[in-house]
Amino acid sequence: MAAELLIFGRELQEAGAAQLGASFSGRPEADALIESSANAFLLGVLFTQGIPAERAWSGPYELKARLGTLDVGYLALNPAQVREAFQRPPMLHRFKETLPRWICSAAQRLISDYGGNAERIWEPGAHVLEVTERLSAFDGIGRKKAVMAVEILTRHFGVELAGRECGQVAYDVQVRRVFLRSGLVSGDTREAIEAAATAACPEAPGTLDLPAWLIGRETCRPKAPLCDRCRLGAVCPRLVDRQAVGVGARYSALRNSIPESSLGKK
Repeated sequence: MAAELLIFGRELQEAGAAQLGASFSGRPEADALIESSANAFLLGVLFTQGIPAERAWSGPYELKARLGTLDVGYLALNPAQVREAFQRPPMLHRFKETLPRWICSAAQRLISDYGGNAERIWEPGAHVLEVTERLSAFDGIGRKKAVMAVEILTRHFGVELAGRECGQVAYDVQVRRVFLRSGLVSGDTREAIEAAATAACPEAPGTLDLPAWLIGRETCRPKAPLCDRCRLGAVCPRLVDRQAVGVGARYSALRNSIPESSLGKK
């Protein structure tokens, strides 16, 4: 099981998600902003909370359209305007009070700690654990989002970070469900899932993050899983009675970059 998941992960890595026509939002103009602006990417990570991936990654573009700018100085000093932009119909996010606070707080931290430039959070050569810790310090970015962001930075943007052996899979509902149903873990704890990922790929445990998430979203569904279409279908014990308990969802920038055919069995 672990071997097949790792093979899938390495295929995705070798293909290079950036070379597969990856789309954050499915909208060229919104994707262009994420691709060209580190600050917009960071804001996009904040948006990935309780809404579909495509809508989340469109968030920075829509916010800029409403405000006329994503300048961090403006965001930091104008919380009322940011809040109004979020709450103007149609609302930019379901968490209409929380997200504006996170956005303004992030802008303030970028100014005070990183000279207004998010790229300084993940400068080349920085250690994975250091970058994860820096991201986790932002309001609205816990460990799960930070781990996700680090994997996107290394896989999609090609940021060269040290210590990839210290990277991890996100403790995400999709990843958890795949690990449970495939028998990679017997208990739904972050420690168990991270230990299983490390055992499967000690040099870069995060390699398993995207393939597990894709399988969880596309075929290993909470109800009526599509086991016969799953990439792991031939080797998985299909422990479909196991379920990750609790809410939460993962929002991968690379969701649309993987052709549906790649999710089937080899």
